[in-house]
Amino acid sequence: MARNVEIKAFAPNFTEVMNKAKSLKADEPETIEQTDVFFKTDRGRLKLRFLSPTRGELIYYERADQAGPKMSVYSIYVTGNPLDLCAVLSATYGEDVTVEKVRTLFLIGKTRVHLDDVRHLGQFVELEVVLENGQAAEEGIAEAHRLMDKLGIRQENLIDGAYADLLRASRQNPEQDYVDLSRVADGSSARRPR
Repeated sequence: MARNVEIKAFAPNFTEVMNKAKSLKADEPETIEQTDVFFKTDRGRLKLRFLSPTRGELIYYERADQAGPKMSVYSIYVTGNPLDLCAVLSATYGEDVTVEKVRTLFLIGKTRVHLDDVRHLGQFVELEVVLENGQAAEEGIAEAHRLMDKLGIRQENLIDGAYADLLRASRQNPEQDYVDLSRVADGSSARRPR
């Protein structure tokens, strides 16, 4: 499985972090609308990421729930039919929570810098330092700390879990009977029963 070192933090200084990321990267960032459906699992996390009605990624990952840089191991399966795959996974595992976000992605060296505007939660910054085979986790941790300093990410803003954990804790409407997938990247409308 692939590995990276991650941090996630609240971003009360979202615009400032965005400007600092732009100053570190010559290319324009990519903006991506994402809907992640998390499934109930006994181990790790399993989510299906909707990028459009005809493009999705099934992502399984394991990582410690701790603030600060942490190792994550993951596997990604790309699908051209996320709605049908979601139906199979929902029937098999059951859905847990759905996270909707607009992500601004910067690639800085081997690090994916995500500036996320998460529906019902707010604005966050996430770093994913991609590790090569055999590369020591300590190198990724050092790179994460270096970028945290350059981007102005403060230690007290680090969070230990996933957006799904935060959303689950602050769920506003547990009686909602559908998930609106109309915000997928191509703008087409899709409402999927839960």
